Amino acid sequence: MEYRNLGKSGLKVSEVALGGWETYGVNDDASRMVGDIVRRAYDLGINYFDQADVYARGKSEELMGAALREFPRHTLVIASKVFWPMSDHVNDRGLSRKHVLESIDGSLKRLGTDYLDIYFAHRYDPEVSIEEIVMAFDQVIRDGKALYWGTSMWPAARIAQATEYARAHGLHAPVTEQPEYSMIRRERVEKEILPYTQDEGIGLVVWSPLAMGLLTGKYDTERPEGARLSEKENWASNFLTPENIQKVRDLKPIADDLGLTRAQLALAWILRQKGVSSVITGATKVTQIEDTVKASGIKLSEDVLGRIEDILSPL
Repeated sequence: MEYRNLGKSGLKVSEVALGGWETYGVNDDASRMVGDIVRRAYDLGINYFDQADVYARGKSEELMGAALREFPRHTLVIASKVFWPMSDHVNDRGLSRKHVLESIDGSLKRLGTDYLDIYFAHRYDPEVSIEEIVMAFDQVIRDGKALYWGTSMWPAARIAQATEYARAHGLHAPVTEQPEYSMIRRERVEKEILPYTQDEGIGLVVWSPLAMGLLTGKYDTERPEGARLSEKENWASNFLTPENIQKVRDLKPIADDLGLTRAQLALAWILRQKGVSSVITGATKVTQIEDTVKASGIKLSEDVLGRIEDILSPL
């Protein structure tokens, strides 16, 4: 495993991370295996474990937190997020100071830790001023409940606004952004996000780098039972298009030539970006994390990148 700084911060994160979205607390088999999966990930060098309070309404934090407690805390980078409703109560949502400061305590309790390494604003909240948002996350850090904070799926203009306000007022600015980015979903990150974040030293930690599993090749011929895109039709309609499936098929010869799986190729393609600090992968089986970690350290030649580009963006 290789490690990168989280943007211009001094925090080092594994190039491949393990996340808990749509797995632990949702998938019964994965929930039973979470200890084995986390243990294997740690043994393979993963130090960054990514969560959110809304994942299975806190159950994912609880399950992963229980597994992580067997490791020395200083060897872990634990992240969680706040924004989405956690109940029907009017203030139990969003990025108000009240919700941020109350939610961090809930996440810490569920994860069984005294502090988070990274606390994310899970979406931009148009109902709360940027001043209140930045001051709330700054207070979380000053209270010692998180070491860094970041944004997730924020427009570049809003990241810039938060960064500029924080710097102008001596507050902690966001050091990371967590966007969706993959071979299938690339335009927003490459055209809007990276041009700002890379110049400002804000590191990207990417979610859904395998496009909900599409880039593994498991959907080449049919929808496998139990797979994410097989069970969620709204996602399937966006990802399982004939064009996308053909692109994934066409990537196989390139991966084969390099002795890689298509999952490893897809992750290495993202990690080619200097502005990316880590790719967050999910795993419902130990074998999945054993496959994805091998993407760390892979260098793709200009020739290979050209062949990939011909497939992803044909003239």
